[in-house]
Amino acid sequence: MVISHSSSGVGESAYNTFSSRYARVELPRYRMPENSIPKETAYQMITDELMLDGNPRLDLASFVTTWMEPECDKLIMDSINKNYVDMDEYPVTTELQNRCVNMIAHLFNAPINEDEKAIGVSTVGSSEAIMLAGLAFKRKWANKRKEEGKPYDKPNIVTGANVQAVEMVDENTICVAAILGSTLTGEYEDVKLLNDLLVEKNKETGWNVPIHVDAASGGFIAPFLHPELEWDFRLPLVKSINVSGHKYGLVYPGVGWVVWRSKDDLPEELIFHINYLGTDQPTFTLNFSKGASQIIAQYYQLIRLGFEGYKHIMENCQANAAVLREGMEATGRFSIVSKEDGVPLVAASLKDSTKFSVFDVSENLRKFGWIVPAYTMAPDAEHVAVLRVVIREDFSRSLAQRLLADINKVLHELDTHAAHAIKVTAPTATQNGNGVNGDDTVTQKSVLDTEKKFVAACMSLVKKNKKTGVC
Repeated sequence: MVISHSSSGVGESAYNTFSSRYARVELPRYRMPENSIPKETAYQMITDELMLDGNPRLDLASFVTTWMEPECDKLIMDSINKNYVDMDEYPVTTELQNRCVNMIAHLFNAPINEDEKAIGVSTVGSSEAIMLAGLAFKRKWANKRKEEGKPYDKPNIVTGANVQAVEMVDENTICVAAILGSTLTGEYEDVKLLNDLLVEKNKETGWNVPIHVDAASGGFIAPFLHPELEWDFRLPLVKSINVSGHKYGLVYPGVGWVVWRSKDDLPEELIFHINYLGTDQPTFTLNFSKGASQIIAQYYQLIRLGFEGYKHIMENCQANAAVLREGMEATGRFSIVSKEDGVPLVAASLKDSTKFSVFDVSENLRKFGWIVPAYTMAPDAEHVAVLRVVIREDFSRSLAQRLLADINKVLHELDTHAAHAIKVTAPTATQNGNGVNGDDTVTQKSVLDTEKKFVAACMSLVKKNKKTGVC
């Protein structure tokens, strides 16, 4: 007779994650664990937590690219282990960056010849790009002040493309910064007006105050939708421009660009020459090591799409923004505050906020998966609160129509809730002889009033009984 024995030597690696002991263990939060876990378990447990994140495609708060073609995804993964700064090891990647700089400079009408190298660098985003441009302006201004024997300890930057901004310019102004694409309303500032006003100011004063254009959002839109708009290096005082590759440059997060009008606008002493990686490597950056994959992805998009492809994508974004804008107006509930000819976004305020606010609309849209931000406007307009929807490449017409349907559902639900809150009351009768005031008044209290009274009573009780410790 054969007796079968169960094997007791089977390790936990034979189980799946949910049949192992790891399903009963909380993931570490503050300290590195003492022991290792199987790779499948680590992957499964982290993936499970990430399920609770929002869907990036439905995140309409962000300008950042959330979709790229599978071929570009593969390029990114193939180069994800390349350190861009090691130019001697990855000379082709360095060449691709230089090609991107040249293409962007020509797109912005830099005064360079066809075979002439443009001056610019890749960055991790527009924040770094703006800082590099600011450093260049500051150093050039300081050098000139030193030559003239004047103090150089109080530099300033003026922002805004209007008469008031130009009036604020003084001898310590290193540049005036204009924005091509407001994050609040999508509006393009009038850079040409700023240039003309500043030309006159410089003539009157003998100064030579230049312009920097923050084209983080609009730099990859205006050349394709509004080629006649003069905002770039066609204007003589524009000396540098930054743009986000990971916004309408159509690349995943992690790449920005800054380009200068000419070599004279980037002081040589700001360029670092590093040779410890094997050869002389000139660089101008606030970072050192950074991935090369996003730079390669930018080059892919520029040659894959070309001018025609970018133009079609931006036209689609503009058209879908128009559909959403018209649909929101058709509800009769919203006032549109965004601009039609700027960055493709829709910002709208409620005409009547007495029953509920845009913050309520934003919160309730999350039930359908949408992330639509609500916020108050800039200083001096804080009383205006708006919803803002950013229209990206992957926001199709069908998604726009679905969002409109969900907005209408939310409005209906909030209307119903507001009416219910008024109708459902807690009548409090104070009859003669029984009431505090001795009259026959009946006070109708809303649900909100009742909830507030209940919370206040609870807090009073807690304060009365609490002696020590945490509540």
